[in-house]
Amino acid sequence: MKRRIKADQLERMSELLKCIAHPLRLEIIELLEEYQRLCVSDIVEKLNVEQSVISHHLTKLKDKGILKSSREGKNVYYEIAMHDLLALFNCIEHCAVA
Repeated sequence: MKRRIKADQLERMSELLKCIAHPLRLEIIELLEEYQRLCVSDIVEKLNVEQSVISHHLTKLKDKGILKSSREGKNVYYEIAMHDLLALFNCIEHCAVA
């Protein structure tokens, strides 16, 4: 018997895929996979993109539960919250090379 994915699960999967389907968001995920935890200014520096643009994409990723944040003083640090997504990320990376 075939396994059928429920409609609400398919919707959630679709939303997650749409959220990560942006080159800059993929770069942010890759960066956080490498460094585990970075503040916004570190991400801005490493990707050489304006802070407002980075903040926009971080918010999108956080709103979908892909990232989580914590504040330390004036800095907001981000890290990956959805670690299972890294397996998908790595799969996509390998498929793109093939």
